[in-house]
Amino acid sequence: MFSEHGRAMLAYATQLTRDRAAAEDVVQEALVRAWRHPDSLNNGKGSVRGWLLTVVRNIVLDQIRARNRRPPEVGESPPDAAVEGDHADQVVTSMVVVDALSRLSNEHREVLEQVYLQGNTVAEAAEALGIPPGTVKSRSFYALRALREVGKERLAS
Repeated sequence: MFSEHGRAMLAYATQLTRDRAAAEDVVQEALVRAWRHPDSLNNGKGSVRGWLLTVVRNIVLDQIRARNRRPPEVGESPPDAAVEGDHADQVVTSMVVVDALSRLSNEHREVLEQVYLQGNTVAEAAEALGIPPGTVKSRSFYALRALREVGKERLAS
């Protein structure tokens, strides 16, 4: 049966699945079904090839329906690869930064917010805070040093 209809079945299954390996599996399943139901092949209602191609189509449709009913599969990533989209490290880092910022004085925190979060220049930060540019620079220096110290403490514990 395969020698007579196998090429047509494989070509049709490949056209439906667009995947040669999947098409081979479909043809194998269709041939198993034909072997289990030999009476369906010789019922006189149509050609054997037509029946086999219908079985191929039905198997492919069943696979598509089954795939659509379950959630999409997640592919395996190499063991050394970082997980894409995993933002846990970013969350932890932001929690550490927020904690460190909360330990700073209001003056130091305001300077860092102006310069680093809002992207202001030293002159713009000085104008917004109503302090001299030199004070912005020194507060920024001491605030960053304090943040580094908090970071070192966190890493040590």
